[in-house]
Amino acid sequence: MIVFVRFSSSPGFPVEVDANASIFQLKEAVAKRQGVPIDQLCVIFAGKELRNDLTLQNCGLMQQSTVHVVQYISQPTQRPSSDSSTGILMKRNGREVATNQVDLSTSAFPRHHTDLKTVLENEDQDLPSGPGPTEARPYSRFYIYCKTMCKAVQPGKLRVRCSTCQQGTLTLTRDPSCWEDVLERNRITGVCQTKDCDGTVAEFYFKCGKHPTSESDTSVILNLITPNRQNIPCITCTDTVDPVLIFPCVDRHVICLDCFHLYCVTRLNDRQFIHDPKLGYSLPCVAACPDSLIKEVHHFRILGSDQYDRYQRYGAEECVLQMGGVLCPRPGCGAGLLPDAGLRRIECLVQNGVGCGFVFCRECKEEYHKEECNSVFDISGETTQNYVINQQAAQRALWEEASRQAIKETTKPCPKCQVPVEKNGGCMHMKCPRTSCHFQWCWLCSKEWNCDCMGDHWFE
Repeated sequence: MIVFVRFSSSPGFPVEVDANASIFQLKEAVAKRQGVPIDQLCVIFAGKELRNDLTLQNCGLMQQSTVHVVQYISQPTQRPSSDSSTGILMKRNGREVATNQVDLSTSAFPRHHTDLKTVLENEDQDLPSGPGPTEARPYSRFYIYCKTMCKAVQPGKLRVRCSTCQQGTLTLTRDPSCWEDVLERNRITGVCQTKDCDGTVAEFYFKCGKHPTSESDTSVILNLITPNRQNIPCITCTDTVDPVLIFPCVDRHVICLDCFHLYCVTRLNDRQFIHDPKLGYSLPCVAACPDSLIKEVHHFRILGSDQYDRYQRYGAEECVLQMGGVLCPRPGCGAGLLPDAGLRRIECLVQNGVGCGFVFCRECKEEYHKEECNSVFDISGETTQNYVINQQAAQRALWEEASRQAIKETTKPCPKCQVPVEKNGGCMHMKCPRTSCHFQWCWLCSKEWNCDCMGDHWFE
């Protein structure tokens, strides 16, 4: 496979390695090419330093993935113990800095100790020494809209870089545990390993997980779309499908993507999207819940290219109406006009290829006439029609309640020592609190914690 390596912020060069090659073998290839000692190199991917004995596949690296390799000016004399939270000291730019040089599967993340509650039974019983069987089901947590190659909703990969130099050489001080950590700036810090960069703020972004991507090929996250791990039925069709969209209402109603597409198309055809001064042209929860408008309008890309273009055009037209303007009523025109207030005779002037010259009455939208309008129109612009939702279906489609119940009622055994562990918050990165184990694993897929888990489902 081909891996693109960015060495000390260079433009990057391809390295051909076997898919089962280790990180150490990747370092050997880079050291030989660059003429530097191999023991001074570290490989950084997705905000963590990769351990030498991990393979490229273990780290979630795909064909044409990009990794960052940096050279330590002074190699640390001693690695931290697995229980150390202070990291290591290294010299960079003439100063010593602390960094959490992390072995993905053996190092400690002390902040997660408060997220675990353990039930220990028969402390001295014989326990298996290796990880147990795991499910083959993929655990993609993040979804994006790929507008380059796929032009569809796809699983996304979470990535992180330094907000100062835009390089992926930042090692994080802690894992993200919620959407706010990822979407809001300045919430998570780290140490940038790029020479002459003192950046400390993490910048998260997403890539399409279905095909190789370039450094600049990023995608907008669709944070309301999620796997239906709670098996909650859709609020409209009552089927249980995966994935689903969760409306940002208090009840967190669930709708499948097919029904959401139908809901959007129906509202678009009826011009019943809502114009919000801050959010733009959006829709509320299908059950008409208050304060439930979708904030990230890229979710409406699920309409498809043609319908999304119509959505954008209608949104622009709605802006004109909100500003006190009118739209030309002649079929095939629809130009937005901003006439003076109180002016009844409106002419759709032809300017810069827009407009048709039609002269119409502002009140009835018919051809202009001096006498009173004969037709009666509702010109308030407000719509009151709502979807009729079965109340029983709405009660079953509550995401938050099902999530709380699942967390409350379920525990999972440590994949290595089988000690029952309960999760009550934080991200998916778990550490077995059993003193003789301390195995680092993923709550969702029950595998040893790795970069694939970080890219697919770091937090819930």
